[in-house]
Amino acid sequence: MRKAIEMLQKIQIAIGGFFLMIFLLVVVYQIVCRYLGIATTWTSEVSMYSFIWAVFMGAGAMVYEKRHFAFTSVSDMLKNEKMKSILAIIISLIMLYFSILMVYYGIQVTKQFWNYTWTSVPSLKRGPTWVCLPLCGVTSTIYLVFQIIDEIGNIAKGGNK
Repeated sequence: MRKAIEMLQKIQIAIGGFFLMIFLLVVVYQIVCRYLGIATTWTSEVSMYSFIWAVFMGAGAMVYEKRHFAFTSVSDMLKNEKMKSILAIIISLIMLYFSILMVYYGIQVTKQFWNYTWTSVPSLKRGPTWVCLPLCGVTSTIYLVFQIIDEIGNIAKGGNK
């Protein structure tokens, strides 16, 4: 199970990196075109939507590594490993609540904007650009459920990791 989740995270990081690369290339292209006096109206939308995808794919991937949200001041004060695990479960449950909301409302936003068209490229639909919201929510939910199960296993073993 851990291998499958690690593979999912690597795929998510690769997708985020791909969209970050698109963002950077389009921004550089836009700068060059502005310098040369060439109008490129499509670049602002492509850069914006690729950046949105990069951010949400990176955010979901960081949930797996427990880097997205960190409340280390409280856990650093705790000496008992069992209490650290309980705190980690509470934090993961709070994040899980928001991840599930992200899935639900991400689906709603995607449905709402599915048939809207891009301003500069009317042949493209906006719906696929918002699929990153529920996708980030689903992957974050998977990572958090795995972390909660892992922490419960740590508590069952006596609190030792």
